[in-house]
Amino acid sequence: MALGRNRRAQRHIDYWPGFVDALSTLLLAIMFLLTVFVLAQFILSREISGKDEVLNRLNSQIAELTQLLALEKSGKQDLEDTLATLQSSLASSETERSRLQQLLAAGTGTSAAATARIGELTARLDNEMQVSTRAMSQIDLLNQQIAALRAQIAAVEEALQVSEAKDQASQTKIADLGRRLNVALAQRVQELNRYRSDFFGRLREILSDRENIRIVGDRFVFQSEVLFPSGGNELNPAGQVEMEKLANAILDLAKEIPAEINWVLRVDGHTDNVALSGAGRYADNWELSSARAISVVKFLISKGVPADRLVAAGFGEFQPIAEGDTPEARSQNRRIELKLTER
Repeated sequence: MALGRNRRAQRHIDYWPGFVDALSTLLLAIMFLLTVFVLAQFILSREISGKDEVLNRLNSQIAELTQLLALEKSGKQDLEDTLATLQSSLASSETERSRLQQLLAAGTGTSAAATARIGELTARLDNEMQVSTRAMSQIDLLNQQIAALRAQIAAVEEALQVSEAKDQASQTKIADLGRRLNVALAQRVQELNRYRSDFFGRLREILSDRENIRIVGDRFVFQSEVLFPSGGNELNPAGQVEMEKLANAILDLAKEIPAEINWVLRVDGHTDNVALSGAGRYADNWELSSARAISVVKFLISKGVPADRLVAAGFGEFQPIAEGDTPEARSQNRRIELKLTER
């Protein structure tokens, strides 16, 4: 039975050295690739943009290195188990050799057979000692490789900490920039509101004090009857007079508004809810409201107002300011609105 166990141990010993050699070679290649990969990721982590992706990659690398370290520890444990088996077999063989030597010395059994058996055991012991020494060397090599992997994991974790610190600093800067931007936007809005208030004040002074020209909220409103004939988009003479006053007010105001305020005057056309027949020049109220807004814009441009400071929009009957179908409500809804705003 002892010889049977020795044969099984011998077959087991022949299998592991080759496996350990292959594992060591694969590990060295993986270490080289991981080193190159870690260096590349560390350089990338120094860039602010793409920081989230770098953090994810560093975390992934740590997980992969940790898994590889676990595999290395498992391989080391296997080698240690093999070494323990070899040492046990060595001890058994030495015991058997000592027993045979004692029998030989006492003259028991066949001298030639005992001598041959002792020689066989001696050769096997020498072989097992060589294999044991080789396994110990491989264990030392694995210990060195595990230490190198741990050093790489420490380097990656350090790079991750540096990247997280940079990310925190970037987030602080972004928050500060956002706060400053909000303050600047609030100041810009306040400044534009001041000029809008001045603009409306001037319009009150220069335009006729009529019921069909009024201010509604942040808009200056002209009733369509002041500017256009019924169903048309051509400015009538009275409308041209009012629009020329408006153009002069815009030109005066443009000289005072700072260049950094990107302002525009929006001209909105609106109609009542009476549908057009479609037999005339315009198919529906969309076309009529848009045509009237464009007519006002073109007239202002002809009087010197820069075209890039004007916007024309048509709303049809879909933005009423007076509810109902009475003549008075419909009259209020047929209008041109002017709004000073930012682009």
